[in-house]
Amino acid sequence: MLRRWSCLFKGPLLVQRYLAGDPQESYELAQVAEFTQCYRQRLASLSWFMKCLNEPIARQANQEDGCTGHFWEARFKSQALRTEAALISCKAYVDLNPVRAGMAATPEASDHTSIRERIAPRFELAQAVREQMRMEALLRFDGPVKPLLPFEGAFADREQPGIPFAFEDYLALVDYTGRAIDPRKKGAIASTQPPILQRLGFTPDQWLDQSTRFEALYRPQRRQSTA
Repeated sequence: MLRRWSCLFKGPLLVQRYLAGDPQESYELAQVAEFTQCYRQRLASLSWFMKCLNEPIARQANQEDGCTGHFWEARFKSQALRTEAALISCKAYVDLNPVRAGMAATPEASDHTSIRERIAPRFELAQAVREQMRMEALLRFDGPVKPLLPFEGAFADREQPGIPFAFEDYLALVDYTGRAIDPRKKGAIASTQPPILQRLGFTPDQWLDQSTRFEALYRPQRRQSTA
């Protein structure tokens, strides 16, 4: 637990000495145990997660703008996703944000979205981790570098670590939803746009082959980044 915490923060001197294997008195070990319990609660806290996520972004943005003070209006808005329908609708909502904001005409032309990354992988996670460490937003990263969670297809009578939907169906859902005009939003996918697979130049069979090899597309990048 202390090693996990020290990936983000240096921690007090007592914790640094404990991790270094230095001998400590009983009262010092008791204090380290209290720190451990505190850090355990923080690492399981959504509020602390958002704090750690937002802080380096706010610091960089304020540096670019030459200003100080709060960058975010609030830390987060929490909404429980209790069903698969809620999960997939939230994913579609986030993937369509650039379209709704009028920043992109189609999902595959948007920036900084998972749907764009799934269609044409280009983001090197290992490189991003190294960049965060260079900026000291992350002190250490010992865990494995993992790609986006894959779509698995239909529900099955087994534990499913991935998303229990077909990616082709998700693309069609996002495409359909993006065409619906929302008077509260600036943009929508134009009704004259062809279906998304046609825009990508895939037949359904070609797309099925492409989507089932999604993880394989990442492995060469990850090996190259690690080398």
